[in-house]
Amino acid sequence: MTKKTSIHTQSLKIPKIILLTSKLISFISPKLITLFIAKLFTTPIKHKIPKRELEMDRNSVQKLIKIPAIDKEVVLYQYGKSEKKILLVHGWSGRGTQLFKIADELLKTEYSTVSFDAPAHGKSPGKTSIMSDFIATILEIDKQFGPFEAAVGHSLGGMSVLNAIKKGLKVNHAVVIGSGDIVQDIMDDFVAKLKLKPSISTRLRLYFEKKYKEDMNSYSAYLAAKETTIPVLVIHDNNDPEVPVTAAMHIHKYLKNGELLLTDGLGHRKILGNHKVIEKTVQFIQNK
Repeated sequence: MTKKTSIHTQSLKIPKIILLTSKLISFISPKLITLFIAKLFTTPIKHKIPKRELEMDRNSVQKLIKIPAIDKEVVLYQYGKSEKKILLVHGWSGRGTQLFKIADELLKTEYSTVSFDAPAHGKSPGKTSIMSDFIATILEIDKQFGPFEAAVGHSLGGMSVLNAIKKGLKVNHAVVIGSGDIVQDIMDDFVAKLKLKPSISTRLRLYFEKKYKEDMNSYSAYLAAKETTIPVLVIHDNNDPEVPVTAAMHIHKYLKNGELLLTDGLGHRKILGNHKVIEKTVQFIQNK
């Protein structure tokens, strides 16, 4: 079952200079193009925090914490004062305040939230990041600031939440929104957007596997879903241009206790601010 996802290239048109440079390097050396693509693939774009997120930014307690497993630091956001805590996880090139509308609604229902800028994202230091950094950060935050009632993840954050649960994160409920499912598909799509030969995608995967000494496809969300027994709500838009809805269906198929909510016309990010999506997310966490 082949599904193309594009977590790392969320609605970004690749600049022509990058396309030309990639093409040129690919002619010169397969090794050099693999290194170049690996750098692009692991370098998020830091966006200026939009006005709509400033209230959460102002009203949260922020601190820089160390993640020993990866020897990196991240900025943590504690929003609200309730002992009933929800962990929020943004996607690639996102920020800890990106799920602010969900956070605001959770505060109204007597929860507090903890979120973070993943390594090399938002206010966190660093230049490069990868999904395993997200997962290590989730597990360390759980250790230091948990336990959490539930976890909510968007896009790559959704994949990271499922993988963190697989690796020991204990929550009662999880919600994944606009999440991709198969790691190889993500790499295939990234290489295709650069207009390079598909074989380079395989080289990229092998490069990461040698570097991190792990099977990259073992991080595929549907594999984590197979081992997840808690209730999981999968939310996705039928018209998501970046991560196709088939990814959500694939994840849902393998969940033992899954629920699927599909929306129309909300795309990949607008979905985070939709009233129906927020209401369903909060109700699901409350187990209503």
